[in-house]
Amino acid sequence: MSADETFPQAAELDPETATSLTAPPPTRPEETRAVARGVKRHLVQLGFAVVEELPLASGRRADVVGLAANGEIWIVEVKSSVEDFRVDHKWPFYRTHCDRLLFATSPRVPLDIFPEDCGLILADAHGGEVIRPAPEHRLSAPTRRAMTLRFARAAALRLYGFTDPRSGGNVEIG
Repeated sequence: MSADETFPQAAELDPETATSLTAPPPTRPEETRAVARGVKRHLVQLGFAVVEELPLASGRRADVVGLAANGEIWIVEVKSSVEDFRVDHKWPFYRTHCDRLLFATSPRVPLDIFPEDCGLILADAHGGEVIRPAPEHRLSAPTRRAMTLRFARAAALRLYGFTDPRSGGNVEIG
């Protein structure tokens, strides 16, 4: 079998795959959205409920927060480029809001830039995989309660925003 017969042509693939093979590399916002989508898909497969861009009590926003059925909370910080990681100095503060802190990135970013004391997820628009587990640092009971309530309120208010046309989708917790 020749190479032409082994691999399908772009026109024979599904539209999403064909586009990814023929399109120029994604821009950073596109890459960030793709990684975040893959992270959310993976966390849901692991049994987590997920909320994106969750406002924290510190005033910062976590890229992706996962809440497990047992109450464990993961924060995943999405980094779509080396520059994105290097200019961000706020991620260490996320540890006080979660049981495990992880970074997620695309296959285009070198993995050795990420700190060893955080978990690491490799993701694209189709899914992700934890390639380095995050060390556990258990939240205190009051912080866990506050984070769980913040997560629940954000999820419920966002759902309300989708279901009530008068809200315009602009419902957010403070």
